[in-house]
Amino acid sequence: MATTAGSSGGEILRSERIAGGILPKVLNTFDMIAIFVAIVLFISNAGVIPGAGAAAFIYWILGFLTFLIPGAIVTGQLGLMFPGEGSIYVWTNKAFGAFLGFFAGFCAWWPGILVMIATGAAVVSLIQQLNSNLLTQPWQQGIMIVAVIAFSFILSVLRFRVTQNFVNIVFVAYGGAILLIGLAGLLWLFGGHAPQADFSAQSWALTRNNYTFYGLVILALLGIEVPLNMGVEISNPRAITRYLLWGSTVVIVAYLIGTFGVMMAAPTSSQGSPAAVALAVQNGFGGAGTVIGTIVTIIFIGFFLFNTAVYNYSFGRLLFVSGLDRRLPTFMSKVNANKVPWVAVMVQSIISAFFAVLAFIIIPYTLTTGLNATDLSTVAYNILQAAVTVIWCSSMVTLFVDVIIIRRRYHEAFTRARLAPDWVFYLCSALGLISSAVGVFVIFISPWIPGLMNTTQWDLWIGGIAVLSLLVGIAVFFIGQATIKTSVSDEEVIAQVTGEQTAG
Repeated sequence: MATTAGSSGGEILRSERIAGGILPKVLNTFDMIAIFVAIVLFISNAGVIPGAGAAAFIYWILGFLTFLIPGAIVTGQLGLMFPGEGSIYVWTNKAFGAFLGFFAGFCAWWPGILVMIATGAAVVSLIQQLNSNLLTQPWQQGIMIVAVIAFSFILSVLRFRVTQNFVNIVFVAYGGAILLIGLAGLLWLFGGHAPQADFSAQSWALTRNNYTFYGLVILALLGIEVPLNMGVEISNPRAITRYLLWGSTVVIVAYLIGTFGVMMAAPTSSQGSPAAVALAVQNGFGGAGTVIGTIVTIIFIGFFLFNTAVYNYSFGRLLFVSGLDRRLPTFMSKVNANKVPWVAVMVQSIISAFFAVLAFIIIPYTLTTGLNATDLSTVAYNILQAAVTVIWCSSMVTLFVDVIIIRRRYHEAFTRARLAPDWVFYLCSALGLISSAVGVFVIFISPWIPGLMNTTQWDLWIGGIAVLSLLVGIAVFFIGQATIKTSVSDEEVIAQVTGEQTAG
C-alpha cells in the first residue's frame, strides 16, 4: 500500500513517510529563492511585454496582483501543511485522491520536459547574439540544445549542495546583469535622450489590441510552486514562506527594472522581442555598450545553462515520489551515492533530448510541407512549447482548487498553519483560476508564429497535442496500477531505492 490513514483523517503517502529519510535536508532560504528565480524569472520576457506600450507596466502589476501573489499565498499555505516532496502531486492527492493526484503531478511534470528545450533554445539565441554566423542551421541548434540538456543531467546528479552552490553563484550574477539593464535605461535618460517608448496617455490604455499581453504576463509567472517539489530537502520550514515572500519580491522588481530599461533605451522597433534586452544595454551604455552588452549576454548564457539543471532536478522529484508511491516503477526513485534521484533525472533528460531532436532535426529534415528546414523547426518548437504551456496553466488550476478542498477536509490542520483569513484564500483561488484560464485563452487566440500558421491550424495542433498529452498521463496511471500489484513494505522500497539490504 502507498498510503496509510493519518491523524487528521486523511491519507499519508508512502513518499511523505520515507522521502525525508532518503534525501538530505540541504536547502536554505537563499537556495530556495535562487531556485524560485531560476524557474520563474526569464528576463527575456521584459523585452516582449513592452510590445504593449506603456500599458506593459499595468499588465505586469495586474499579473502580480492576480496570479503571482495569490499563487504565493496558496503555495505557502499548502507547503506549510504538507511539506512533502512533490508539491501539487501531494496536495492534489490530499484533496482528490490517487488518480487526480498523479494526473495533477503529470500535468505539473510534463512542462518541465519541454521547458528544458526552451532554455536550451535560449542559449542558442544568446550565442547567436554574440555571433550571428553561429548555429544557423536547425540541426546545429538541436545538437546544442541536446548538449545543454546533457550538461544539466551531469549537474543534476552531483552532490546536491555542490550543484546548488553553482546555481547560487549564477543567480547573483544574473541579478547583477538585470540591474545593468535598468541602469542602461537611467543612463539613456541622463544622457539627454527621450525614452524610446511612447508614454503618451493613449499608450497607457488597455485595449483590444494589447489585452493579450496580460496572458503573456501570466505565462511569464508560471512555476510558483515548483521549488516545493523538493519540500523534504528544506532544512527549515520557515524557508517556505521566506522564499515565497522574497522570491516574489525579486521577480516583481526584476521584471519592472528590465521592462524599464528596455522601454527607455531599446529601439522602438525591437520592443516586443527578447532581443530588446541586449539592445537596451548596448544603447544605454554608449561607447561601452558593446562590451557591457557582451558581458550581460555571457551571464545570461550561464544562467540558462544552470537554469536547465534547476528544471531538471526540481521536476525530476515528481518522478521520484511517483516511484516511491508505486504510481510508477520503483526503480524510477533510485538514488546514487550522492543521494540524488539519478534515474528520474536521466529518464526525463532522455525524453527532453528526444523532443529536441524531433523538433530540430527529424521533422525539419524529413517532412515535405513546402516550408524550409528553419521554418519547420520553428513551427515544431513553438507548437510543442505552446501545448505544454496550456498543460502547465491547467495544472495551476488544480493548485487553486486544492486549497479550497483541503481547507474543508483538513480544517483543523489548515487553521493551525493558516497564513491569512479564510476569505483571502477564496479570493486567491478565484483570481488564480481566472488568471490561469486567461493564460490558456490567449495561447489559442494569438498564434506565436502568425507568419507560418493561421489561427485554425495553430488551435488544432495545440489542442490536439495538449489532449494527447493528457491522455498519455491517464494511460500511464492505469497501466501502472495494473502492472504493480504486489504489496511491499516501506523498508523494501527504501532498499530498492538506495541499494541497501533490508535487515533480517
